[in-house]
Amino acid sequence: VMKLNPQQAPLYGDSVITVQLTEEDKVEDDVVFYLVFTGSTVQHCTSTRKINPGSLETISPGHDCCETVKVALCASREGHPVLVVAEESFQFVQDEAYDAAQFLATCAGNQQALNFTRFLDRSRPPAADVDFLDEKVALAFRHLKLPAEWNVLGADQSLTENIPRETLMHFAVRLGLLRLTWFLLQQPGGRGALSIHNNEGATPVSLALERGYQKLHQLLTEEGAREPDSWSTLSHTVHSGRYSVKHHRGLGVFLLTAEA
Repeated sequence: VMKLNPQQAPLYGDSVITVQLTEEDKVEDDVVFYLVFTGSTVQHCTSTRKINPGSLETISPGHDCCETVKVALCASREGHPVLVVAEESFQFVQDEAYDAAQFLATCAGNQQALNFTRFLDRSRPPAADVDFLDEKVALAFRHLKLPAEWNVLGADQSLTENIPRETLMHFAVRLGLLRLTWFLLQQPGGRGALSIHNNEGATPVSLALERGYQKLHQLLTEEGAREPDSWSTLSHTVHSGRYSVKHHRGLGVFLLTAEA
């Protein structure tokens, strides 16, 4: 039996999984290992990289629902058939970052909910936590299947520009969430949100300035601003019909996902 660590991953994937091999699986260098995750409606195949003779590393795929799936460790060697050397179960779960992204997505125009996020801000999480939160919530947001009509400013687009109100962009900027801000900027209503004043007369741009978030201010105001470094910028995904292939440059791992 192989050991997977951890034995679960968030739905949006992109976390590192370590595979401990048993004595008998520690084989010659020319053997290539793959993990095959079989869910109820989709299947994923990931390549791995060797850390040492007894362990491999890969990236968890993004999955379509919370469930326990079967994971097979396959070994392949030139001129030989592919062998399944071990099987284990693995769980895809909805974590707090996913809940947070879902909550934020559904309350895009909801003033009560957005005022709640302002209340949260007063308890200023430490910088390391903010970075972790930013990374995870932005990853989760990317994985959400947002409806076609979704807008950063909420569903009610009839609200004119000059009604003072809180927006998701105010929230992301106030907490200094660089990656989430970048993600929102690319969505419908993202750019429009930059000029909206809240009840104190602050725009997301003025908030960034007032809080001394230089990088964030550049992101909002400079024409050629680049996407901030993050786990997701290390990944490149290509979709083709029922298949998608993702390359994680950080670990040099490939993930193939197919609808069953």
